[in-house]
Amino acid sequence: MNGFPFIEKPENEAILSYLKGSKERKELEEKLEELSGKVIDIPAIIGGREIRTGNTANCVMPHDHSHILAKYHKVGEKEIKEAIACALEAKKTWNELTWVDRASIFKKAADLLSTSWRSTLNASTMLGQSKTVFQAEIDSACEIIDFWRFNTYYMSEIYKNQPDSSRGVWNTLEYRPLEGFVFAVTPFNFTSIGGNLPTSPAIMGNTVLWKPASTAVYSSYFMMKLLQEAGLPDGVINFIPGRGSEVGKLILNDPDLAGIHFTGSTAVFQNMWRTIGTNIEKYKSYPRIVGETGGKDFIFVHESVDREVLKTAIIRGAFEFQGQKCSAASRSYIPQNVWGEIKDDLIEQTKGIKMGNPSDFTNFMAAVIDKNSFDTIKSYIDYAKSSDDAEILCGGNCDSSKGYFIEPTIILTTNPKFKTMQEEIFGPVMTIFIYDQGKYEETLNLCNETSPYALTGSIFGKDRFAIRKAMDILRDAAGNFYINDKPTGAVVGQQPFGGARASGTNDKAGSSVNLLRWVSMRSIKENFIPPKCYKYPYME
Repeated sequence: MNGFPFIEKPENEAILSYLKGSKERKELEEKLEELSGKVIDIPAIIGGREIRTGNTANCVMPHDHSHILAKYHKVGEKEIKEAIACALEAKKTWNELTWVDRASIFKKAADLLSTSWRSTLNASTMLGQSKTVFQAEIDSACEIIDFWRFNTYYMSEIYKNQPDSSRGVWNTLEYRPLEGFVFAVTPFNFTSIGGNLPTSPAIMGNTVLWKPASTAVYSSYFMMKLLQEAGLPDGVINFIPGRGSEVGKLILNDPDLAGIHFTGSTAVFQNMWRTIGTNIEKYKSYPRIVGETGGKDFIFVHESVDREVLKTAIIRGAFEFQGQKCSAASRSYIPQNVWGEIKDDLIEQTKGIKMGNPSDFTNFMAAVIDKNSFDTIKSYIDYAKSSDDAEILCGGNCDSSKGYFIEPTIILTTNPKFKTMQEEIFGPVMTIFIYDQGKYEETLNLCNETSPYALTGSIFGKDRFAIRKAMDILRDAAGNFYINDKPTGAVVGQQPFGGARASGTNDKAGSSVNLLRWVSMRSIKENFIPPKCYKYPYME
């Protein structure tokens, strides 16, 4: 094309308030009623075609698990092979388009989601993943809008990055998509991750197989339909819901696998990495492996902390979306003198948290995602109840009769290496360890050494020397570190997200760093005045 279109650096999407009487609230309430009043049939989408295998499972409301929202069709070996073939075929035509064409599609998707599709994505996330209106708005609307707008901008900035050239020579860099297809595996807890993991490689020219979590097929399907409306060509992203172990086994054995974009459990990611290593001689290239996994995220407190700020951070950081965030605060280190001042009010506020159906906008919490999660979280709470070195200060009750509800729970332990201080729970459980304020540095080192994860963490205090000490000692303990703020809520373009150690490859979603993982550069040198004699001047 004859021109270099300029993509302006975007601003983050504004979070709507959903106050009573507002236009957005009315639209959302109508969409909630519409979607909850019907059962839809969700096919696999391969090469643009809707495929119904007849092997179905249900999408249900976690807060009312007898209420079926949809039936979805699970793919098998035949459909997976077809999806791989479609992705490889679509790559030929996808790469014929310019980067401007690709940007146009995803910029349009962002604008559609910002307007006519907003209530659909938010309502499907609230119903299918039991998110409150605010948790849905910041996720299934704002964050994925930001991903699509910022990623297209980052793409243009990447392509501008070119090498120097000497006189008589023109050097250029070509940012080629990977050779083969990318496998995107997305979790239940963020609809925006479901939107970003398959689209960020696609923005850079790759074609993708997308396997959403079984407990998030409902909102993921609407995301796929939105992309189709935005003009995404057939076969660029292939939507293949199914059992993870079955789908993954076939895909990881294919020689055209070029990359993995994953968010999920550490154990699953490590197994995928192990399988790729075993199969390494099969592949046509070395697959790019990008993953964000678990966390055991901390709140560390210095005695100079603002007490009111701390209480709010603990409640929001630990209990929003039922603690089902890889970044959720789940362990706190609090000085003895501070704990004595905040304990009673923190417990009282936690007991006052209202939970229930997310369609009731007065609720702060809803249900955890499914029975497996419910049973796992309950087992940790029961372990604490029976332990000699732990005490349940509030919460601890679990009820799955109608929905998978677990009360926000605070555990106090005298053992800094207690099970719930070390292991990821992925539920509304906060464990607190009280330390002698004279042992600040010693306890910082304890925090650094306690967990295998290194995703998010925060330091609370007013003393700048204490903050600096924490930043130094906890340098490797968190890929996203917060000062006087809860360790959740990373914003695209502002706090690129990812952790190291057992928390993943730290390839920073929401930045150009992530997009660079989906290209393979080719250096091109053109010599305008090539030599015509093999002899060098010094030889004369």
